[in-house]
Amino acid sequence: MSDYQHEVEELERESATAARLFDVRRIIGGLFTVYGVIVTIAGLMANDADLKKAQNININLWTGLGMLALGLFFLIWQMLRPAVAPEAGEGEAEAEGGPAKD
Repeated sequence: MSDYQHEVEELERESATAARLFDVRRIIGGLFTVYGVIVTIAGLMANDADLKKAQNININLWTGLGMLALGLFFLIWQMLRPAVAPEAGEGEAEAEGGPAKD
């Protein structure tokens, strides 16, 4: 195998790794999960005065649980359907506005 082919294969592997690493679902899921945990803890620590301000609805608890569920959904989705880097010819065809060549 020539050096050129070896370099191309190495770059393709690095591209696939970068695509998985910077998948937007991972970033969104991570942020929502972290913020969901923080807001849920704030909701669990709410006192009677806080609940009275919100008409006896623990808004922090419910919002935190919703954010946590959404964050976990994104993370699970990313694990079940990982991002795949596009093939070398696909990106060029899409950039030109035409269909990908087989």
